[in-house]
Amino acid sequence: MASYALQTPLTTPLTYISLFGLGALVMRGAGCTINDMWDKDLDKGVARTKTRPLATGDITPSQAFAFLGLQLTAGLGVLTQLNWYSILLGASSLSVVTIYPFMKRVTHWPQAVLGLAFNWGAMLGWSAVAGAVDWSVCLPLYAGGVCWTLVYDSIYAHQDKTDDVTMGIRSTALLFGERTRPILSALSASSVSLITYAGYLNGHGALFYGGVGLAAAQLARVLWRTDFDSRPSCWKGFVGCGWSGFWVWMGALGDYAVLMSSLS
Repeated sequence: MASYALQTPLTTPLTYISLFGLGALVMRGAGCTINDMWDKDLDKGVARTKTRPLATGDITPSQAFAFLGLQLTAGLGVLTQLNWYSILLGASSLSVVTIYPFMKRVTHWPQAVLGLAFNWGAMLGWSAVAGAVDWSVCLPLYAGGVCWTLVYDSIYAHQDKTDDVTMGIRSTALLFGERTRPILSALSASSVSLITYAGYLNGHGALFYGGVGLAAAQLARVLWRTDFDSRPSCWKGFVGCGWSGFWVWMGALGDYAVLMSSLS
């Protein structure tokens, strides 16, 4: 979206997609390592997580900490390829990444904190391309991403809700309960609306909105079909939500491709 707004050459998005792809892989992995370090004792009591390496003792906390150091070093290596504005913006996300695993112990909204961490790229990606954040576009995009995360991670959390009650863990799955479907429908509508608004402010064309429309249809399909009391169904719904992000991406890519062809 930043490359579309600034009409940058193809090499710009390709470069930053590569960097951010690697950075996302490394930092998501670091988040998982931190999560497993926080939860190694809790994981032993949950059927889905009791075979994780820290929970079983296959990996020691010291080994996990050393591995985390390697992950964060690799992430820093990616971050230093960006401009100083982006380096500071990226570094500021570490606090949210670090506290997220602890939130399930103190609030029913850990999925919201996850959304704040996972969608930082909505701002960081823009600043990497443009040198600064266009807040008018990026804030609604970021907020739309947070709503999307609340949808897919609440579905994910329904897999563990029985174990969570026993272990004293909190989540939006437990908070929403029987109201999950209407609440997630409202969050999906909010996500789609905010992303559409971001596209409007960025001057996007029909392909972008077509992609957002397909994303909305995918979210509706997931929420219609998911049985929130079935772990396999929740897992399928969680994965299905990812395809909504794919369609938004394809819409933005299509708009950028049309723009590049018109300029050539």
